[in-house]
Amino acid sequence: MKKFTQMLWMFLIVIGSVSGQQEKGIIGTNNWLYNWTNFQPGQEDYDEPTQILAGNITEDTKLYKRDTYLLLGNVFVTNGVTLTIEPGTVILGDYDSKASLTISKGSIIMADGLETDPIVFTSNRGVKRSGDWGGLIILGDAPSNKFGNGSVASFYSQLDPSAYGSANFGGENIESCSGVLKYVRIEYAGKRVKNAGYFNGLLLAGVGAQTVLENIMVSFSEGDSFEIWGGAVNLDKVVSYKSNSNDFYFNYGSQSQVNNSLAIRSPYVSSSNGARCMQINSYVKKEEVDFTKKGTSIITRNLTLINDSENLQADIDKGLVKEAVYVGHFASLDMNKSVISGFNPAVLLEDKITVNQENLEKIKFTDMYFNNCNGNIFTENNSNNEDLENWYGNRAFFNVYSKSANSETFIDLRNERRPDYRLRINKIIASNEVDPDLREGD
Repeated sequence: MKKFTQMLWMFLIVIGSVSGQQEKGIIGTNNWLYNWTNFQPGQEDYDEPTQILAGNITEDTKLYKRDTYLLLGNVFVTNGVTLTIEPGTVILGDYDSKASLTISKGSIIMADGLETDPIVFTSNRGVKRSGDWGGLIILGDAPSNKFGNGSVASFYSQLDPSAYGSANFGGENIESCSGVLKYVRIEYAGKRVKNAGYFNGLLLAGVGAQTVLENIMVSFSEGDSFEIWGGAVNLDKVVSYKSNSNDFYFNYGSQSQVNNSLAIRSPYVSSSNGARCMQINSYVKKEEVDFTKKGTSIITRNLTLINDSENLQADIDKGLVKEAVYVGHFASLDMNKSVISGFNPAVLLEDKITVNQENLEKIKFTDMYFNNCNGNIFTENNSNNEDLENWYGNRAFFNVYSKSANSETFIDLRNERRPDYRLRINKIIASNEVDPDLREGD
């Protein structure tokens, strides 16, 4: 009996170890990307528009699947009203007018799609390109670390002065709700704005924690896919696919979480300004923010961050591959059970961050899988990362290091219609010893 009990415990330990290994990166008994995502959106044909959305929406409005909508110019949902979008509805962003949709502070969007019937925001052009139209902006009354309330007015060209109030965000209600985005695709957004950079696929500014943000895919955005200023959003099962800019960008004291989510970068579509999977800042200019308020603090669980290079070393030599994660001064990150595969290096800390125990306790990497990266964790402008490797390579953090091709690491990432970016079963070897070759930063 004693021998049987020992064998049973050994069996449970082995099963637990295998199960634990597969908890890294995106998880799910089934591939949750099925049905609602589209990794070839340029091949979709949509009906001609039957309805036009323009100007301000000042009363409760519902958009229906039976119609196809043309978003014309800068459209604002104002006066505290609710915009409801039926599952399966298609909204085409107009190229010529730099179309965008803004949910102003106090208003609500209810875009509650279905796995088999997602809501789609896309370009109205026949041949679609990144940056064809503006994007979706949601403004809330949750706090940021900026002095006073913030504004996104600079995104809109030729904005009527009377509409400036509709572009403001921020307040004190961290638990506020701006509605629901669920099973939603946003494609080919990120139009360039003269003297103001680019729109983003989805900009969340001052958005509160009660807002539901699940199963959202942003594809081929010229600006950042997901940009979050302040607020306290929880992103779950979201996908950024081949963004020209950052996949996830957090700033201005955001207190947010990202869970079970995916970012796929391509060195052949990324901009040359060093775009990353995740960029975490607390400010752009010091004079903009109040340092007595909380800096940006991000918690992530089960992320998969992939650089999809055909020849990684050649792309690194050409300067096409950057770091996956960038952490700025006065910001903190807690990343757990996540996969970073194929970057140069995996993580970069701003050079303003002093490498000491106090600061490193604010930047956590635990139960990680660092795969096929040209170096792991570095400080900006410093090729000597021995202290960082010794810290994060400590056995107590359970980080794993490997060098395997993406095709060997993930279940089926080359399937054009139904890719599966979960880790292969038993792929991770239970070792947290750092390969000496992975210490090289160049």
